[in-house]
Amino acid sequence: MDTSKYNIQKQHDKGKLHAIERINALCDKDSFYEIYSAASHNCTSFGMDKKVIPYDGVITGFGKINGKKVAVYAQDFTVQGGSLGKVHGQKIAELIQKAIEAKCPVIGVNDSGGARIQEGVDALCGYGDLFYQNVRASGAVPQISIIAGPCAGGAVYSPGITDFIFAVDKISQMFITGPKVVKAVMFQDISAEDLGGASIHSSKSGVAHFRCESESECYEKVRKLLDYIPHYYGEEIVADAKFKFDEKKSAKKITTILPERSAQSYNMKDVINCVVDEDSLFEVMEEFSPNAVTAFAKIEGRSVGIIANNPAGYGGILNCDASDKIARFVRYCDAYNVPLVNFVDVPGFIPGPQEEQKGIIRHGAKVIYAYSEATVPKVTVITRKAYGGAYIAMCSKHLGADFVYAWPKSEIAVMGAEGALEILYAKEMKDPAQAQLVAQKSQEYKDNIMTPAIAAQRDYISEIIQPEETRERVARSLEFLASKTQNVAPAKKHGNIPL
Repeated sequence: MDTSKYNIQKQHDKGKLHAIERINALCDKDSFYEIYSAASHNCTSFGMDKKVIPYDGVITGFGKINGKKVAVYAQDFTVQGGSLGKVHGQKIAELIQKAIEAKCPVIGVNDSGGARIQEGVDALCGYGDLFYQNVRASGAVPQISIIAGPCAGGAVYSPGITDFIFAVDKISQMFITGPKVVKAVMFQDISAEDLGGASIHSSKSGVAHFRCESESECYEKVRKLLDYIPHYYGEEIVADAKFKFDEKKSAKKITTILPERSAQSYNMKDVINCVVDEDSLFEVMEEFSPNAVTAFAKIEGRSVGIIANNPAGYGGILNCDASDKIARFVRYCDAYNVPLVNFVDVPGFIPGPQEEQKGIIRHGAKVIYAYSEATVPKVTVITRKAYGGAYIAMCSKHLGADFVYAWPKSEIAVMGAEGALEILYAKEMKDPAQAQLVAQKSQEYKDNIMTPAIAAQRDYISEIIQPEETRERVARSLEFLASKTQNVAPAKKHGNIPL
């Protein structure tokens, strides 16, 4: 491809790749074809009639990644700061519309100063056209946003609508208003990095799903993600033979993961890695709310969505952030018919005024809604604790799980024994003379209430299984459910998820 028309050195001077280099790093070699290259603005105000803005500041086209077609656009910061005007917005909007019709993912590389001020309301029209097509594409074709420069104001909302956002250390910035406005309005000095850098959005706000150390790592991760997800609604998930599994090695390891004491933490990812194909776990939002794990993985070469409580992070408890993280990932997987495998070890929803005031009721309800709404195959494994409303919320049979398996030492109850006795035997617990009675009642509660055998007798658990049986049970369950048909929903336009 002739790159002489691009001001590549100007980007290199900033330590960044040029828009065309970014596209070529994403796409298979020589597979990209530009469209709308002659498009230009028609603004005449503020001297714009004398300005030449090549391709109106955004390169759009189609190509292939891993041999499969994709639609790609990249904003060029060397052309009018990558600012978005009416034609710029229309180019991207039309590309998304074409992607919907052609059934392929859309990948956008965002590097823009925001709306082109000289165009006034026409620039806002460009954003509106883009947002509208983002929403139309949602659930039809995957949309991936790469933040490869500053994104402020309206420029953050298109990525915010898309399915996955990739941020790159030291070059990605996203904010509604930049540091200058914050200083003018709030009299607060803050750097662009501290206001909306990659670390902020990957670990604190949860806006970014992946954080990368470099642009090259980012483009490799995008290519990897596309190997896990269907490229359009209705595409069948095909087995990938490159992933292997060592049955003996994993079966031996999985039996040693749970600690002796039920209050002791462990990393649920160790359990997951004993069940999914080797080296196939690909985590989404890894840094945000570590008490919950959301990831893609392969089981017998086929993609699945993994959702798990992680005792290594805040005891695996469900808080507002974990609830949002889980609910959105469940809905994404359901939208594209990716089966869900859930690993449960949850002591409950987090108590206390801080999370209550943040709206834990509303956020927790999203998890219940998302799982109940999902019609994909759903398999749940309870490894240890499953208490109270969180037991129900984490894809229990009551919310439509197809199969629920429990390990022998798992505990399923309204609450743990200690909490239950504080309610049922509060008076006796304060009396040292009643210590033997309290210990007796505690054991009775564990034997008669918390055991998974009770849930199994009630038909709430499909089977109590040994840890080393987990991989085989999950794989065979998914195989059985591969041709699962959707439930018939009541007549309605759509539900009203508690956002």
